[in-house]
Amino acid sequence: MAGRKRVDESRIPGGFVALPWDVLDSPGYAQLSHTAKALLLEVARQYVRDNNGRLLLSMARLKPRGWTSNDVITRAKRELLAAGFLHETVKGMRPNKAGWYALTWFTLDRHSDYDPGAAATFQRGAYRKNTPLTPSGGAGKAAIAPSGGVGGVSVAPSGGAIDAVFPALSTPSHGDHLDMPSPAPKRRGVKGVGKLAVGVGGPKKRHQSGEGI
Repeated sequence: MAGRKRVDESRIPGGFVALPWDVLDSPGYAQLSHTAKALLLEVARQYVRDNNGRLLLSMARLKPRGWTSNDVITRAKRELLAAGFLHETVKGMRPNKAGWYALTWFTLDRHSDYDPGAAATFQRGAYRKNTPLTPSGGAGKAAIAPSGGVGGVSVAPSGGAIDAVFPALSTPSHGDHLDMPSPAPKRRGVKGVGKLAVGVGGPKKRHQSGEGI
């Protein structure tokens, strides 16, 4: 029939939670605790097109769905606020004033009962503020060398090689006495002893001139 809505028979009929892949694949979502992820689903279940900004996290709202600890809810709520998945529009106050919250992947629905400044500070996509786990160009290899390339190791200082400086030597100008040859010992004659003449038959004493043989 004309004007009749087409029924999607590929899934069970009824409402569903609109949770974009951009949220599920974000680094911030990957870093959430399991409790915070579970609480985020509970908040997303409440969204019905025109109430983003008036979502509840009170015990009265969550206890029928299996939540039994205020401390657990509070810790998970703070984690979602810090990661940018939730935005607080009304500050809760004991004993009976519940806080209001908005999901940051939807547009904030305007309401006159929001706290002053709550609408102005709302940022859609605030969960994207975390650094991506993998760069957009893919995972690259770590650079071992500096950006300018591999350079040779400089042995000399930047100002050039330094000349060696040695202290003045204590050796005299004419040389070290240890390096000089030792003088030959002088032979001294013995008084009263004549020179020996070597011949056949043994050494003979030379006769003085004028004496017969």
